[in-house]
Amino acid sequence: MQALLSLSRAIDRLNTFIGKYAIWLIFGATVISAVNAVIRKIFNYSSNGFLEVQWYLFAWSFLIAAGYTLLKREHVRIDVLNSHFPKKVQLAIEMFGLVFFLTPVCLMVLYYVTPLTLQMYQSGEMSNNPGGLIRWPVWLALPVGFTLLLLQGWSELIKCIAFALGKGPDPTIKPNEKSDEEALIEALRQETAAKAAQPAPPPAQAV
Repeated sequence: MQALLSLSRAIDRLNTFIGKYAIWLIFGATVISAVNAVIRKIFNYSSNGFLEVQWYLFAWSFLIAAGYTLLKREHVRIDVLNSHFPKKVQLAIEMFGLVFFLTPVCLMVLYYVTPLTLQMYQSGEMSNNPGGLIRWPVWLALPVGFTLLLLQGWSELIKCIAFALGKGPDPTIKPNEKSDEEALIEALRQETAAKAAQPAPPPAQAV
């Protein structure tokens, strides 16, 4: 189990590193968009290459950050029912989703996309738009992104198993998210502090 937990921590570090720097791809796309707009306005010139490189950077940013998003539990989740189940049921649902949904989808995408990416790299396929870019760099984002997502899914599965065996923290709680007990204690502490901060009522005057 310790070896698996070490693997899980390594995957977490990898996706954390990539996720924190993926924001710079969004920044790059924003800068290129602004420069393209200025050049088009001032010099009445534009190129499909400017538009496509924005698309490339945006595709890379959200695909390679998918694993980091899963690590931080920021994907959209419908927990209306799940949050009311016992912890063992929540854990079982989490593991079922990782094994029977996330893993097969990632493997299927990799199975179909990887040969296409290699084919585009070997053929050097270009965009059909005038002044467009070569295609394989944006296609490469698919196998890279889904590989990172698949690895993070396995990391989360390892953490679920470790928690079930009593060898790790609860992976179903979002990082930095307080448990119900901690939230209640914090609310009571704030309420007590608010009451203490209120000025004392003036003493009643004798009639």
